[in-house]
Formats: sequence, structure tokens, C-alpha cells
Amino acid sequence: MNYWLMKSEPHEFSIDDLHAKAPQAEPWQGIRNYQARNFIRDAIQVGDEVFFYHSSCKVPGIVGIARVTSTAYTDASAFDPDSAYHDPKSSPEKPRWLSVDIGFVKKFDRNISLSEIKATPALAEMYLVKKGARLSIQPVTADEWQFICHMAAEPAHHETTGA
Repeated sequence: MNYWLMKSEPHEFSIDDLHAKAPQAEPWQGIRNYQARNFIRDAIQVGDEVFFYHSSCKVPGIVGIARVTSTAYTDASAFDPDSAYHDPKSSPEKPRWLSVDIGFVKKFDRNISLSEIKATPALAEMYLVKKGARLSIQPVTADEWQFICHMAAEPAHHETTGA
């Protein structure tokens, strides 16, 4: 099994939105970065676990866990001219973009904020905190996964706002 972090702006789609859809899975679509697309195509598998990350908000951070429930498939939002994710260079015959479905697993009792993650020496090598690492889908190591799950079970030690 692999571990991932997937970013979503909570005003667009939040962990609560995913929870409201449970037990149904939701498509993770709109990825328009080739490296993130390649993770979907080449590495993400059914059963992989995902940290759900709220981005572009007052306190960005990891807010829960989801699970990948489908193999990669063509992201049809690229073909829809009314979609914010429309790509005129992508077609059903030659699709450029892919999606996977994710299902709700758990909402954390607290947000593991980006500032808290950055302040944690054990997470200093996490992709999320690397300079310029802005991908909406990122790999997470097994050690990072376990450490953050442990953090989620404890009260915050470095609660701050922003990042």
C-alpha cells in the first residue's frame, strides 16, 4: 500500500463534503499537473490511503483520511467546456488527464496545520514542506503517515494560524 496527500480547497470540496457522500466514493478530478497526473497513472492503487488536506484557507492542514477506491480513469471534466477544468487539447480519443475515486475514512478531531507540520523535526523531509512543492497530489512515506496519525490523536503542541 502507498500513502498520499491530496489537497483540496475546502470552499470547493472539503472533508465534510466527502463525509456527506459516504459510503459513496467521489471522483478526484481536475488535476492539471503532469507530475500529479503521473502519480495517478503510475503509482496510485485501489486501497491506498490518503491524507485529506485543506489548502488555500485560513489554516491549511491535514484534516482527515480517505481511501482510493478505483483505478485511474479518464477525467471527463477536461472535455466539458463549462468546467473550470476544461482542457481543449484533451479529447476522449487522446485524453491527457486522469482521475481516481476516493472514499471517506475518517475526519480528524483537529486540523494538523501546515505550521505544526513545519515545526515538527520528524517531518522535515516531508514533500509537503519542501520549497516549491505545491503539487495537489503528493507521496507520503509510511513513517510520515504513522507520525501524523499519532499527532492527530494528541492535542496540538504547536497550534498557530497560517503557514
